[in-house]
Amino acid sequence: MNTKLFAMDYLKVFVSFLVIHLTCLVNGDEHNHLYKRNEEVVLWMNTVGPYHNRQETYTYFSLPFCAGPKDSISHYHETLGEALQGVELIHSGLEMRFQEDVTKVQFCQVHLDEEKLKAFIYAVRNHYWYQMYIDDLPIWGIVGEVDETNNKYYIWTHKKFDIGFNEDHIVDVNLTSETKVELKANTNIEFTYEINWKSSPITYKDRFNKYLDPKFFQHRIHWFSIFNSFMMVIFLVGLVSMILLRTVRKDYARYSQDEDVDAMDKDLGDEYGWKQVHGDVFRPASYPMLFSAIIGCGHHITLVTLVVITFTIIGDLYTERGSLLGTSIFVYAVTSPVNGYFGGALYAKMGGRIWIRQMLLSAFLLPSLVCGMAFLINFIAIYYHASRAIPFGSMVAVACICVFVILPLTLVGTLLGRNLSGQPDYPCRVNAVPRPIPEKKWFMEPLIITMLGGILPFGSIFIEMYFIFTSFWAYKIYYVYGFMLLVVLILMVVTICVTIVCTYFLLNAEDYRWQWTSFAAAASTAFYVYLYSFYYFMFKTKMYGLFQTAFYFGYMALFSIALGIMCGTVGYIGAHAFVRKIYTTVKID
Repeated sequence: MNTKLFAMDYLKVFVSFLVIHLTCLVNGDEHNHLYKRNEEVVLWMNTVGPYHNRQETYTYFSLPFCAGPKDSISHYHETLGEALQGVELIHSGLEMRFQEDVTKVQFCQVHLDEEKLKAFIYAVRNHYWYQMYIDDLPIWGIVGEVDETNNKYYIWTHKKFDIGFNEDHIVDVNLTSETKVELKANTNIEFTYEINWKSSPITYKDRFNKYLDPKFFQHRIHWFSIFNSFMMVIFLVGLVSMILLRTVRKDYARYSQDEDVDAMDKDLGDEYGWKQVHGDVFRPASYPMLFSAIIGCGHHITLVTLVVITFTIIGDLYTERGSLLGTSIFVYAVTSPVNGYFGGALYAKMGGRIWIRQMLLSAFLLPSLVCGMAFLINFIAIYYHASRAIPFGSMVAVACICVFVILPLTLVGTLLGRNLSGQPDYPCRVNAVPRPIPEKKWFMEPLIITMLGGILPFGSIFIEMYFIFTSFWAYKIYYVYGFMLLVVLILMVVTICVTIVCTYFLLNAEDYRWQWTSFAAAASTAFYVYLYSFYYFMFKTKMYGLFQTAFYFGYMALFSIALGIMCGTVGYIGAHAFVRKIYTTVKID
């Protein structure tokens, strides 16, 4: 009876979450992008900040700009993804009507006292830019410019909007900043605007194409990197199939020959290789609770990555504010049973008994890392009064998702995993006493294998990392998710091949600690990615300041950790399949 009540309560929570999310997707915008002539069009002011620090943004009116006279607007619905990304849309106060031109007209005036003058001069000196939205189409403008010869500062006071329409849709928006005025104390600055509407041949579904950069993302270097990675896959698969499998086949032949020799005639000094550790190779890994939680989390991250990339390819999620982040959170939440299933099954196979603690660790491992880092960076954002400071309501929403959606679903997955796949089915029995690990050459040590294991997988993705970093930390919109999907699949194949080779060498050195080693060898790819982020920060960006630096290295650390967990899990899956195969094929006494 209690089980049925629990199932009903869980079902209600899940359905409620699904309805809320779908409602956000449907009602996330204030209208449906269809306009009638003379209907209100809203100009939203978003953020302002230094050009070289993309994530260091502040609300538009944190600078002493003035708003237009109009203050009655339609209600705006902010999504969770927008709130987490620091989107703060504020109405500009400008009067706009669909297909109604506006000649140059003043909408406000600012008197420059000492405080306002210093604020504008600081913004102009640091190349501040601002972002606006019309019908979800982004617009960028520069605050002013510096005359370094005469040491004078100027501000642009006139905004000229050229808006293209196709039937009932807005399909193109361009902003031209005009009328440069010198910044002087105790003067009045008049701000003006004008609007010109024109018919455009651009279709509604293609209106976002102008923000993309095909010359950058479809450069021949990008295609060459894909070809290079593909050739690496062929090389590694050939290495595994032609060299490694031939070696294993020779081992099979040698072990079969040894089985035909009488026990009294065997020279025990010639006994060596991976068969000698058959009684320990399936011994539970050290720290089984942590290991199983990480493997379960890795399965979860891998599935979420593939699903979100596929959804983005199908639905162009990059065109809507916060859609990609919101979809990622939704997919991560509803696929939580995958985490519990694989983590719980592995923990049960290893003989773990404290399964509730393991389930909690598995459920909150990644969310706690993300929330912990976001909490620390949030302190800095609050100190800077930046728009990236996450609102308290958004924190509560994320916490509710973790407690009321992710945790119950992980519990369901753990119960299923323990009951359906939790029975040990190893081809070899585990000895009661662990076998001593013999001394081996330095390059066979797990630490060396770990550090070498991530080089080739990193080599298959480092060019793609440049494009991804540039789209996130600079002013490019990443849209070639077909490339990304192909690179992720190539990364998985390369990781599996490298991990199998590393595991074979380790076992052949009669070291049965292959579980953590296979995971770490594949996960070390993330270590090289994080090292590359230092190079990118120093030589490819002009970022400065505590906030931007902390934001960059903090979230790059989170990205590297998630990538490491995913690669490590993929490597462990390949190594586990390889170990089962070779010990199932050879007859064990």
